[in-house]
Amino acid sequence: MLTETLEVRDVPSTDVAVLRKRASASKISLSAYLRELIRDDASRLDMEEALSRIGARESIGVEGEDIRSYIEAGRR
Repeated sequence: MLTETLEVRDVPSTDVAVLRKRASASKISLSAYLRELIRDDASRLDMEEALSRIGARESIGVEGEDIRSYIEAGRR
């Protein structure tokens, strides 16, 4: 895996303190903790990607009224 060095400027001291505390509680370095946060965020779909995937799915052929009646039936 190729890696890059990333520098983040102007992070408020209070935020850094919170992140250091969380990293320490996880028994990892601040760098490792931030890498995990970045990897976790990068692995998630953004809204545009999620909607694109949903739009590409094949229709299941159910109308809105059908869905409402299924929900209502489940409440009885």
